[in-house]
Amino acid sequence: MQSLNDFSSSIQYNEQGLVPIIVQDNSTLEVLMLAYANKTSLELTKQTGYAHYFSRTRKKIWKKGEESGHVQRIIDIRIDCDEDTLLYLVEQSGVSCHTGHKTCFYRDIMGIEKEPVLIEPDTIYR
Repeated sequence: MQSLNDFSSSIQYNEQGLVPIIVQDNSTLEVLMLAYANKTSLELTKQTGYAHYFSRTRKKIWKKGEESGHVQRIIDIRIDCDEDTLLYLVEQSGVSCHTGHKTCFYRDIMGIEKEPVLIEPDTIYR
């Protein structure tokens, strides 16, 4: 995995100290989710090789899959040209969405589901 030290000093965090993370399946290139990270969660991601994020609603760092077991192993981390967004290429274990869908982008703009539920949420979070 690429070292975060290679570009961590150039990351442009927003006024809350966060940077958006686009998460993509490394093998299919499907976009799985959008999340946010702060410096500490990026460091944890670097140290462990597994995705850690900052929850804006819970105001805390969380490891993806810490409750569900559906972890994201980091394959590569990239930064965009403006240095204000990161891309995580991951190996997804299970599903990425807490609703039981493979991706968080399972509905169209009218709310019509385009992808099936793969795992019932009650079996993910007991």
